[in-house]
Amino acid sequence: MTRESVQSASSSVAQLPRHVAIIMDGNGRWACQRNRPRAMGHREGVKAVRRAVKACRERGIEVLTLFAFSSENWRRPKTEVSLLMELFVHTIRKEIDELHRNDVCMRFIGERSAFEPKMRALMDEAEARTAGNRGLTLAMAVNYGGRWDIATAARELAKRALAGEIAVDSIDSDSLGASLSLADLPEPDLFIRTGGEQRISNYLLWQLAYTELYFTDLLWPDFDDAALGEALQSFARRQRRFGRTGDQVEQSRRA
Repeated sequence: MTRESVQSASSSVAQLPRHVAIIMDGNGRWACQRNRPRAMGHREGVKAVRRAVKACRERGIEVLTLFAFSSENWRRPKTEVSLLMELFVHTIRKEIDELHRNDVCMRFIGERSAFEPKMRALMDEAEARTAGNRGLTLAMAVNYGGRWDIATAARELAKRALAGEIAVDSIDSDSLGASLSLADLPEPDLFIRTGGEQRISNYLLWQLAYTELYFTDLLWPDFDDAALGEALQSFARRQRRFGRTGDQVEQSRRA
């Protein structure tokens, strides 16, 4: 599906999203349904990531943010967490050359101190190598939580206020938002969650304030180009008002 076909899907057209954020849910269930170990589901999930990156890049979407590992995922069985860490390292090493060739800029958001030094070094290396790329920005949320993000930004502003760099009264929603992860990128236009659950699970809590939400029963390993196309069509049919009336939106479009 091209940008033009998505944009022509409705007379009240939303633009093709600049930023798509996804919770990739259902890897373990996908494997269990096939009587296979959960590890197989996570490996198949990596293939779905590859498809999503390719599809977003080809459509001209600017930013794709993927929830790879939440701050709550440490509660999972130690064997599964260990597998996820190994898979994470292996995937970055395997995919970084291809991402770089395709002009993808790699970003990581989340608290990195919990990871082993070799993993942190690999993340730093991937970011540095792809920093100059101007195609799709791929942001991976690892050991990330929306509450952590907001608390970290608030703590940073408090430190600056105590140091006399800023006045307490100058702290507002704009300054807090500018201190969050991905503050230099457009906020998500479209949020997608696979796996049938209908919640945002502490993901980009601040950034999703005006994001269009889309939920699908598809498990993440089954999420393909056609599934992304359906999500984009749903987005294109929506009227984004941001507090205005529908008539105001239509008038601004015709102006």
